[in-house]
Amino acid sequence: MSPKPRPVHLVPSILSADFGRLGEELRAAAEAGADRFQVDIMDGHFVPNLSMGPMFVAAVRKHCPRPLPIEAHLMVARPEQWIAPVAAAGADVIIVHAEATVHLHSLLQQIAAAGALAAVALNPATPLEAIDEALSPRATTPLAMVLLMTVEPGFGGQALIPAVLDKIGRLRRRLDERGLECDIEVDGGVEAATIGAARAAGANVFVAGSAVFGHAGGAKAGIAALRKALARGAAR
Repeated sequence: MSPKPRPVHLVPSILSADFGRLGEELRAAAEAGADRFQVDIMDGHFVPNLSMGPMFVAAVRKHCPRPLPIEAHLMVARPEQWIAPVAAAGADVIIVHAEATVHLHSLLQQIAAAGALAAVALNPATPLEAIDEALSPRATTPLAMVLLMTVEPGFGGQALIPAVLDKIGRLRRRLDERGLECDIEVDGGVEAATIGAARAAGANVFVAGSAVFGHAGGAKAGIAALRKALARGAAR
C-alpha cells in the first residue's frame, strides 16, 4: 500500500517582507492563499546575521487577517532559551537546528511542553543520520516536520543547492519506510523554476521569501506563480 500523499503548503517568509507595510504584506499573502507564515529568528552567532525575535511572531499574529499558523525558524546558538518566549508569542510550529544542540531529544520535548509542534532543521551538508533517532517510530516527541535547508542558512536570495534534492528523496523514503506522518519542508532558493523539482523529490512544504514578497506583481502574483509551477510538475 502506497503512503498517503502529504498536503502541499506554501509558507511565505516574512524576512523578505516590507516591515513598514507588514500588515498589508501579510493580508496580501493570506488572501493569495498562503498556508502559514515563517518568522526567521537569527542571533548573530549560529548564523552571521541578526534578525527578528519573539516580538515579530507576536506582530505577525496580530496583523494576520485570519488565524493562519506561524512557524518560527530558530537559527540561534542557544535554542533552549528561545522556545518558551517564541511559543508564548504565538508560534504554532518551532523549528530547531540539529547542529545547534547536543540535546535534541530534550529540545523537542521542550517545544511540545510549550504547546507547539516540534520540527528540526538540517543544513545542506548535515547528514540525515544526525536526526535518525528523532525519526524513530518510538520517539518520545514525534517530529511534525523536517526542514531541509536548500541554501546555507542566514542569507536570503541564494540559489537552491541541487545536491539537496537527492537528500529530500532519501528522507522521504526513510519516512515512508518507517510509516511516519512527517512533513518535509524546504527553505532557500524556492521559486517557480525550482519548486517543481523539490516537490518531485518528495518535499511538500515550501518556504519562499523573495519569490512572494519580492515578486514584481506582488505577493498575490508570486504565490500564483508558485502554485502554477507546482501544478505543472504534478501534471507531468
